[in-house]
Amino acid sequence: MTHGTDSIDSPTYGTFGNGGGGRSGGEPEPQYILRMFGEVVKTFRRRARLTQEQFAPLVGYSPETVASIEQGRRLPPPDFAERADSLLDAFGVILAAAKHLTRRKGLASWFRQWAELELSALSLYTYECRLIPGLLQTAAYARTLFTDRLPPLADEQIEAQLVARLERQHLLHNRPNTAFSFVLEEHLFLRDLGGEEVTKKLVDHILDLSELRNVEIQIVPLVRRHHAGLDGPMRLLETPEHQWCAYSEGQMYGQFISDPKVVSVIQMRCASMRSQALSLDDSQSLMRRMRGAR
Repeated sequence: MTHGTDSIDSPTYGTFGNGGGGRSGGEPEPQYILRMFGEVVKTFRRRARLTQEQFAPLVGYSPETVASIEQGRRLPPPDFAERADSLLDAFGVILAAAKHLTRRKGLASWFRQWAELELSALSLYTYECRLIPGLLQTAAYARTLFTDRLPPLADEQIEAQLVARLERQHLLHNRPNTAFSFVLEEHLFLRDLGGEEVTKKLVDHILDLSELRNVEIQIVPLVRRHHAGLDGPMRLLETPEHQWCAYSEGQMYGQFISDPKVVSVIQMRCASMRSQALSLDDSQSLMRRMRGAR
């Protein structure tokens, strides 16, 4: 079962950091190769007399991301090796080591396409009716999803997926020129997944994110006579070339969609869902009422 939505999360150990979209039985990235790459980066970082905290802003990523890469717990982002090699004056060694990493190994082709396109997308639209999208989750909410997953995950798998999910959420802050739109069902908050305290913090977190200029969050109220999203979750993405693609997620797999006819239908449904949902201000008011009622 997929858990988390926004399957475009950075995968760890062959799984999807944000849960859904893809087969959970994909081959894991060979851990020893990741560790070797991490050791190379760490060696040159130390040679430059930089701590992880000093190096992270220079290379454009968080200290947590740098630590995960150096420990061999995650694949480096696409531009990490080039930046690191240049900043650390590594004589091309980091770039050479990166060539041995098989990015997205074990992931279905449709997921690889979506994951790469998402990194430079002009806009991303998400409608979700099952659970809070991964980009908006708190650590406690995400941990509940991973802990409840069937078949069960080992403790180290839970931690690896949690790290990947939280790292991916930097996307909202690191891409201020990308427009993010989320349409969420009210019942996702009323479910109290993880308990009342988890839900309180989740609502507070989403309210904070809704204040970002590049993030729009709308709520679909429980009672709605007309509903364009009855066929399930939807995601749309606009590329820098102004081409559109879509992504659909099921129980055990996801599907990348590029057929213009199908994408057009999903665009129509997403547009309708945004009009059927509450306005941005009314959505914030509803979340504040839900928060105050707990």
